[in-house]
Amino acid sequence: MDSEKALELVKHGATLLFLDVPQHTLIGIDTQMFTVGPAFKGIKMIPPGIHFVFYSSSTRDGKEFSPTIGFFIDVAPSQVIVRKWNQQDEWLAKVSEEEEERYSQAVKSLEFDKHLGPYNLSQYGAWKHLSNYITKDVIEKFEPVGGEITVIYESAILKGGPKTEMERALDEQMKKTKSGAASSTTEQPKGNRFYYTSIPRIIKHKGISGQELTSLNLDKTQLLESVLSKEYKDSEDLLLGELQFSFVAFLMGQSLESFMQWKSLVSLLLGCTEAPFQTRSELFTKFIKVIYHQLKYGLQKESSGPEMGVLALLDDSWLASDSFLHLLCKDFFALVEEASVVDGDLLSWTRKFKELLESRLGWEFQKKSDVDGIYFDEDDEYAPVVEMLDESHGDYMAT
Repeated sequence: MDSEKALELVKHGATLLFLDVPQHTLIGIDTQMFTVGPAFKGIKMIPPGIHFVFYSSSTRDGKEFSPTIGFFIDVAPSQVIVRKWNQQDEWLAKVSEEEEERYSQAVKSLEFDKHLGPYNLSQYGAWKHLSNYITKDVIEKFEPVGGEITVIYESAILKGGPKTEMERALDEQMKKTKSGAASSTTEQPKGNRFYYTSIPRIIKHKGISGQELTSLNLDKTQLLESVLSKEYKDSEDLLLGELQFSFVAFLMGQSLESFMQWKSLVSLLLGCTEAPFQTRSELFTKFIKVIYHQLKYGLQKESSGPEMGVLALLDDSWLASDSFLHLLCKDFFALVEEASVVDGDLLSWTRKFKELLESRLGWEFQKKSDVDGIYFDEDDEYAPVVEMLDESHGDYMAT
């Protein structure tokens, strides 16, 4: 990149100025991670829009790290956000408006330029895939009071002991909290829980037969419609925004509560058998795209080291073939591939998602017996053929 182009990006992009951060601290933004060195004072050339910032304090030798603290930001062009390290509590604190203005002018005068690491624009596309439904309204609706996201505040969620591999891994992470971090967070701040949507696990109705009730709970379509209408004002994008918000807060922010919310939303959507083909084909196409990019990023194994510790938790929890995700996906894939009428984009993205799980996790979705049903290879002469039914509605038929 030539100097003129670089200067344009520096001036147009937002800047995070982090003062007095100790060496070896891990600081991340979106899908990128920086290790603080003696000259590091922040990140420049950040594209305007939504981002997630997270950090983890370190022991002096840089070998042990505290649980991550993170927060979402919505930055304007050329905006400067200033944080100063609080040594006692080991967190990035806001500064006064007067200080922020003074430091902002210094940043815009390029006084800190050589101390700022550039945002890697080649990774921006990956972040957009993880956050394209997260808006300022989504953040304000679901984030905790104060905006700080950390598993340190979530010990109450594990009452009765951790139950899944993910919960056990995060519980172990909390136990490894350095004494300094633990002493500063002995009490959970009031209101520091997320404002996530309550997703009922089952439908309860008076005045209907047991068989009808069982049918309603086997197909979560009616539950989805009820939640969309009541909780999201029928906004599909708001639901997808919460799905992405909870995934980022879980994966980058190490929030157990966010993992559980993500799991609830995924279970609701993958538990629908009618909605994907009749009332909500577009929603399910967008949903499969979202979860595809989430797992494509979350299951990558290209990097290693302490900064990738969060991704290691993701792998450990889902490698088992009896995990909730594997069981739900197996039924959903069969549903889509065996449907008599299915949207072409939904079928295409479902197959792509299935191939990702097969290649990254080694999961098998083939049914093993005639009792289970029959599966076809794509080049099998008896495999379903997708044909256009009505171009105006984008419907396809498997014949």
